[in-house]
Amino acid sequence: MPESPVPDVTNTASNTHPPDFERLVRFLVTPFLESPDALKVDCEVRPSRQKALIRIAFEGEEKGRVFGRGGRNIQAIRTVVEAFSQLAGYTAHLDVYGSSSANHRDGGPPRERDGGGGHSRPDRRPGPRRPPRH
Repeated sequence: MPESPVPDVTNTASNTHPPDFERLVRFLVTPFLESPDALKVDCEVRPSRQKALIRIAFEGEEKGRVFGRGGRNIQAIRTVVEAFSQLAGYTAHLDVYGSSSANHRDGGPPRERDGGGGHSRPDRRPGPRRPPRH
């Protein structure tokens, strides 16, 4: 029987080997890529601290598919990686090369600055004032 592409984490917390984060990330990201060979994954695992930093890079034109509409795809990938790491007793952070720090928080594609003080909502007009109720 062929080996499953998803790493087994059922016994990882008591195992002396760190989880295979690289294999999991490749499994999750590859379906979104037209050229899977262009995916670069770099994992820094610190077993003594039970932390992992996972960096991924791919071609710029692939970014839209990997991030997805509103960053849904990359956020789902991050959620799976975080759940996987928690099962193994680790803390993991997934970093996408070429995305700004704001994207790390919300998972979305790069945003343009509009100079509006960080507000993306249009200004509201004040409505008619009603007298207070007694």
